[in-house]
Amino acid sequence: MSKSADISTKKLISLAPNNWVKWVTQIPDLVADEILNSEFQWISRESDVLIRVESPQYGQFLVLNELQLRYKPEMPKRMRAYAGLAEEKYNLPTYPVLINILKTSNTEIPTKYESNIAGIAAYQDYRVINLWEVDANIAFEQPVPSLLPFVPILQGGEDESKIREALRLLQADEQLNQLETVLAFFATFVLDSALVKQIMRWDMTVLRESPWYQEILREGEQRGRREQTLATIQMTLEMRFGNEGLELMSQINQITDLDSLTAIFRGAIASETIEDLQNLINEVYNQSA
Repeated sequence: MSKSADISTKKLISLAPNNWVKWVTQIPDLVADEILNSEFQWISRESDVLIRVESPQYGQFLVLNELQLRYKPEMPKRMRAYAGLAEEKYNLPTYPVLINILKTSNTEIPTKYESNIAGIAAYQDYRVINLWEVDANIAFEQPVPSLLPFVPILQGGEDESKIREALRLLQADEQLNQLETVLAFFATFVLDSALVKQIMRWDMTVLRESPWYQEILREGEQRGRREQTLATIQMTLEMRFGNEGLELMSQINQITDLDSLTAIFRGAIASETIEDLQNLINEVYNQSA
């Protein structure tokens, strides 16, 4: 069964698959033929979106789109596996693309997989697109409507006027208006929640419908993995409140109960001000002391 994040990704890309494949490959005459079944028998999850495309220069091939909320060290190996499985299943060459949504560190993200054992080498190139390095204007000018919900985290997209324009375009289109929650979720990383609420004109609890919220929540709620939960909280605090948010980690690090940390993580996303979050942390800290 597909994860909700996977379903949302398919929906995003299916809005304008031709524009999407041209953008991720930078091949201007590419045409998307069909979004294919990307479930592979030998692995337990789906590649996000696999599209059969055709070009006068390169003929027919596959574009494999792997969207990650945050980059993970195992991605080079995973990209090699997905590319090989896609080629075997459909008997077509594959153009793999890794799209990373949220920046987690300044570490350079590799664009290939390499291994060598006793002179036997394995190698896989793939294209890397980091959304925080993508000019927000691309979503409006090319256009790539699948990028509109991500405008707040694109380069230059934190500007309130751009977020309002992205919202206007989403609300004006029947196919796009359901993605308003995704835009709102990412807007909370760059604007005060109170301002996001004012722009969106609805209760912020609707953010919990966003598959990206659920994806972060699942990662933060992994039982028995306190360090992972703390890392998720730290990333969210930095993105929402900057250095002022990171100053809260000294108190949060003293909390050992995972349920308490999960409550703080939820608060890090939903709190309208850092003062609200500080009050929540104090309450949780006192209860767990």
